[in-house]
Amino acid sequence: MKAAFMTLGCKVNQFETETMEGLFRARGYEVVPFEAAADVYVINTCSVTHLSDRKSRQLIRRAARTNPAACIAVTGCYAQVAPEEIRALAGVRVLIGTKERARIVDYVEEALRADRTLGTITDIMQARVFEDIPLQSMPHRTRAFLKIEDGCQNFCTFCIIPYARGPVKSRALSSVAREMKLLTEAGFYEVVLTGIHLGAYGIDLTERPTLADACRTALAEKGLRRLRLGSLESVELSADLLELMRTEPRFAAHLHLPLQAGSDNVLRAMNRHYDTAAFAALLEDVRRAVPGVAISTDIIVGFPGETEEDFMAGLDFVRRVGFARMHVFPYSARRGTPAAQRRDQVPYAVRKERAAHMQTLADKMAEDYHRASLGAVMDVLFETTKDGVTDGLTETYIRVYTDADVARGEIASMRLTHLYRDGVWGELISK
Repeated sequence: MKAAFMTLGCKVNQFETETMEGLFRARGYEVVPFEAAADVYVINTCSVTHLSDRKSRQLIRRAARTNPAACIAVTGCYAQVAPEEIRALAGVRVLIGTKERARIVDYVEEALRADRTLGTITDIMQARVFEDIPLQSMPHRTRAFLKIEDGCQNFCTFCIIPYARGPVKSRALSSVAREMKLLTEAGFYEVVLTGIHLGAYGIDLTERPTLADACRTALAEKGLRRLRLGSLESVELSADLLELMRTEPRFAAHLHLPLQAGSDNVLRAMNRHYDTAAFAALLEDVRRAVPGVAISTDIIVGFPGETEEDFMAGLDFVRRVGFARMHVFPYSARRGTPAAQRRDQVPYAVRKERAAHMQTLADKMAEDYHRASLGAVMDVLFETTKDGVTDGLTETYIRVYTDADVARGEIASMRLTHLYRDGVWGELISK
């Protein structure tokens, strides 16, 4: 039997697909590319925007065309928040939301025997326990992602994810240790700890471990060369975590802290739990605590009610505080969220123009950040090779390109010599 997988959305989704791949491999399935003819297609959906929903539907239809007799299993956030829309699509035989994915192979095999749609969409708001699915096979990448938390309690007005993922659920430290051992024994040099609301890790567990405790557990694996954190909220950074990042050489000095907007008016409308003054002060604290830290961020432009004044204030704020990298998104209304119901939606053309303006600034700041690194020697984890050029990332998330003799998956010391593509060129110092 052959199974094919496709993932939409975030790094958490990628990790969850890898765990499901492992469950199918353990049952004897051959995993094939999504474009190939397969007996089972598993589509792990995203629902962060209406475009994500549309891509999910397109993938379901593509799988049905590739093999009309196949069992299509749909899981993830879109399945959780809009199950009836998915049930109406031809070929869908298994439907699971953001819980009970540990049983996906059982559902698929029963669906292959029965002529009906199987699976379950539970009330995710009642879910209180982290769904711990052990890794059965290793990811096909140089960096491994390890999900240690699920769920979110922030309820930003633009975001559907709290309704798709439910409350915070944390992975036990013993489970973190178990999975870290598997990953390092498999040869992964870098592991990225991920979660939906990563900074809230541990608040639901009796022992009340913190994210810093989870990081210490991960770093206890001596074979680990680099630990990185996924996205987390700035207001949830602790002095303990920053001290660990400063003193532990294997802890990558890189934080992704979503700002979302550089205007206090827009931040209030988004239900973000800080203002620009607090965010700027926090960045100063982080940079003081961890010298040389790289800080990246997310920015949404064209949020409902955002005036030209608000947008210009956001540009000025971003320019003033500075980021190593920015991900810029034009606002996209998500049905079911408070922001989508507002009547003061910004016209699409204005959103697109503002996004282009903000992206120009983002590109300039990234170039300045890269230029400031020239001459330095940094360790690079190499990931891909194309046309004789291999590229990878420093701990501070600078992409380094080289034609030196380095292999995918290894870490080498490189001197950064000049700007190149979306990063810098490196000359080999040592492996």
